[in-house]
Amino acid sequence: MAVPKGKTSKQRRNKRRASSYRLNKATVVECSNCHEPKLPHRVCPSCGHYDGKEVITVD
Repeated sequence: MAVPKGKTSKQRRNKRRASSYRLNKATVVECSNCHEPKLPHRVCPSCGHYDGKEVITVD
């Protein structure tokens, strides 16, 4: 059985555990109709199009 050579400090332990808590970048795609940035697989908030069709009317 492996035995650690020295004590692991709280800072080193916490640094190792913190790597999974990073935030991921938000994915942004261009709307095919108005070319504004939008979230993927969602209706475009600026023109109301989704998948080439007008889904909602935006004033």
